Amino acid sequence: MKFNWHGMGAIYRFEMARTRRTLLQSIVSPVISTTLYFVVFGAAMGSHMGGIDGVSYGAYIVPGLIMLSLLTQSISNASFGIYFPKFTGTIYEILSAPVSYLEILGGYVGAAASKSVLLGVIILVTARLFVDFDVAHPIWMVAFLILTSVTFSLFGFIIGIWADGFEKLQLVPLLIVTPLTFLGGSFYSIHILPPLWQKISLFNPVVYLISGFRWSFYGVSDVSVEISMGMTLLFLAACMAGVWWIFRTGYRLKA
Repeated sequence: MKFNWHGMGAIYRFEMARTRRTLLQSIVSPVISTTLYFVVFGAAMGSHMGGIDGVSYGAYIVPGLIMLSLLTQSISNASFGIYFPKFTGTIYEILSAPVSYLEILGGYVGAAASKSVLLGVIILVTARLFVDFDVAHPIWMVAFLILTSVTFSLFGFIIGIWADGFEKLQLVPLLIVTPLTFLGGSFYSIHILPPLWQKISLFNPVVYLISGFRWSFYGVSDVSVEISMGMTLLFLAACMAGVWWIFRTGYRLKA
């Protein structure tokens, strides 16, 4: 069967158009929130704190703050994108249209990941107004940016399928992802923690994402970049497996 690029593109364009209609909520709001972190932690507090691993504190938290916005917005964009058609009932029109599950997934997840990458770039440029930093490995930085956006957009897609109410769309991001991100080294290195808490932190998957992303900026990390990339790809594979199971079984898609 020939791949339906037109069908996937229609879904993608519709989701990107929704971003333009909700620009304040989709782009401006997270950029302002992250900017406040830069002002408070980077510019104000960072000037009174020493550096970490030879990097000024204001610059050190830049990758963590970008990752914080990236994870939450990827999940939010993808989960709402697929949940709303379920809520209105138009999901059945999509499922009955001449588009495959892969094309549906590409449209929704591709749009959510594109929004997140765009947001990450805007935050990166905004951060330059407050702190000085360099990107030591730009190719790796882009790779982590794209992989993380796609992975958590897939995760958000799964949440959107699973959710049976608007409140559940925010349940996982607020109660699980955001705390894990704050405790995953966004504002500090896990090496400054007591030995017991260092070992506990290694069970937090977000640690590997932030560590790898930070390495692409400054060449310093809490865990090796190979392990960080491996964990990212492992989570990507797990999300792909979850989506495959949903489409295979029709979980919460079929009436």
